Amino acid sequence: MNILLDVHTHTVASGHAFSSLQEMVHTASEKHLQILGITEHAPEIPGTCHPIYFRNLHVVPRKMYGIELLLGAELNIIDYMGHIDLDEFYLQMLDIKIAGIHSLCYTPGNIEENTSAMIGAISNPYIDIISHPGDGTATLLFEPVVLASKKYGTLLEINNSSLNPVRHKTEARKNNIEILQLCKKYEVPVILGSDAHISFDIANYENIYPLLQETEFPQELIINDKPETFKKRINVTSQKL
Repeated sequence: MNILLDVHTHTVASGHAFSSLQEMVHTASEKHLQILGITEHAPEIPGTCHPIYFRNLHVVPRKMYGIELLLGAELNIIDYMGHIDLDEFYLQMLDIKIAGIHSLCYTPGNIEENTSAMIGAISNPYIDIISHPGDGTATLLFEPVVLASKKYGTLLEINNSSLNPVRHKTEARKNNIEILQLCKKYEVPVILGSDAHISFDIANYENIYPLLQETEFPQELIINDKPETFKKRINVTSQKL
């Protein structure tokens, strides 16, 4: 598979990442990507940027070093209804919107409550991608989550970082295999995400590839080698870039 995009990455603006925006784009160019998404953590994560950061994204060129650049946020799901931590005023300013459950911003409930939270975010028309749904932060019923992804067109991410053994996310491998199996069964596309917090990790999916092989996951259901398909899914056109 020829990887052409990675749209879940962070810069120093997120507070706990280590590369600048230009360093990230330059590395993406060196890795021959076509699209790079930079999605800074939204306000509920300690140490991240103030919402005013998102208001000023218009000053950043959307093409640098030959790379199409999508600027947005990784939003936090904050309750069992799937509400997120930026309002519509800011969401309208973002090229790409990812939402996920993070332990610092979400109090896990029972499996039905957590699943409700996830489906609430999936059904939000602003949300393009759900980040690391299989990382085990909250127990989920994956079949209704996958079916909601199919219904609403919101992509589920298979997250490389959460599969890294150093993260000690003991449920991540099992959960992501189940997600892949269900997405294969129901023919639901997925997106691979590096969740890079330093430029060297852009488009690093080394922890994901063994799971794709184990599940014999169809390449046609992986978005990362289909930049035009991806842009259509999130309503991005060349005129906007």
